[in-house]
Amino acid sequence: MASHRRPKQSSPRYTGVITATAAAAVALSTQAASADPLPDPNKKGVKAQVDRLYEEATQATEKYNGAKEKSDELKKEVETLQDSAARKQGELNELRNRIGTVAADQYRSGGLDPALQLFLSEDPDTYLEKASALDRAGDRQAAVLQQFLSQQRVLQQQRAEASEKLRDLDSVRKELGRRKSEIQGKLREAQRLLNTLSAKERARIAQEEDRANRASERTELGNEASASGRAAAAFAAAKSRVGMPYVWGASGPTSFDCSGLTSWAYRQAGVTIPRTSQAQAGAGTRINSLSALKPGDLIIMRSDLSHVGFYAGNGQILHAPKPGAQVRYESIARSGMPFMWGVRIG
Repeated sequence: MASHRRPKQSSPRYTGVITATAAAAVALSTQAASADPLPDPNKKGVKAQVDRLYEEATQATEKYNGAKEKSDELKKEVETLQDSAARKQGELNELRNRIGTVAADQYRSGGLDPALQLFLSEDPDTYLEKASALDRAGDRQAAVLQQFLSQQRVLQQQRAEASEKLRDLDSVRKELGRRKSEIQGKLREAQRLLNTLSAKERARIAQEEDRANRASERTELGNEASASGRAAAAFAAAKSRVGMPYVWGASGPTSFDCSGLTSWAYRQAGVTIPRTSQAQAGAGTRINSLSALKPGDLIIMRSDLSHVGFYAGNGQILHAPKPGAQVRYESIARSGMPFMWGVRIG
C-alpha cells in the first residue's frame, strides 16, 4: 500500500521574507522607472570646464585686440612713410631734371663743369667730399646739389624705416593669427564639451544664460550720483546696446567684446580711449574703492586686467561678459571676476 506524504510546507517566516523582498524589489523597480535619472556628478564639471574655456577665450581676445591695435598703427605708419618716400622721390626726380638741364646747357656751350661731371657720376655723394669741385660750381648750383644729396639721404632713411616697420607688421600679423587660432580652439573645445551633455542639460544651461540676459530688464540701478560730462554720455551709449551679442574682437555697433563695448561707447561721446582692457586700466584716474565709484566709471576686473565694463550703480556692472552672452547688467559680486579698480575718464 503506497504511502502518501504531505508536501513539505514552507516556513511562514521564510515565506514572509521572500514576499517582503519581492515587494520591495517591485517597488524599487517601479520607482526607478518613474523617477528622473539620478544627476550625473560630471555635469557640473563640464559646465565648470566650459566656463573656464570661455574665460580663457576672453583673455586671449584682449591679447588679440592688443595685437590688432598695434597692427593697425603699424600699417598707418608704413603707409605714411611710403607716401612720404614717394613724394620725396618725386622731388628728387625734379631736382635731377633741373641739374640735367644745366648740364645739357653747359655741354652745348662748350664743356661740362667738373662739378656736374662729378655729380652725374655713379657716386654723387663724393661730390661733397671734394671741396675743390664744390668751389668750381656756382653758389646756386651748389645749393641745388646739396639739396639733392640731403633729400636723397632722407629718402634712404625713410625707406629703411618703412622696411623695418613692414617687418614688425609681418611679425604682429603672425601673432594675430596665433591669437585667433587660440580663441577659436578654446571655443571649439567648449562646444565639444557642451555636446557631451544631454539635450536637457544643454537646454537648462541655455535657460540659465537667458535668465541672466533678461535680468537686465529688471535691474534696479539706485540713485547714486552719476559721472558727469563725457563719461555720462559714454555710459548712456553703452546702455543703448543692452541685448547685443558678445562676439570676440567686435567693437560695435551691433556686437561687442568687453573692451569693444567701452571703447565704442566713448567714441560716441567724442573721446578716444585705448582698445584693450589692460590699456584702459591706465587711461584715467584710478578709483580703488567700489564705494567711491559713480555710474559711468570703468570697472577693471581680473588680476590680469583682462575684463572691463561700466559701473552701473547699486553694485552692478554693465558689460559684454563672455561668448554666448549679451551686453547686460550683472551683479559685480556674482560675476565670478574679482574687482581690481575703477577708472574715471575725463
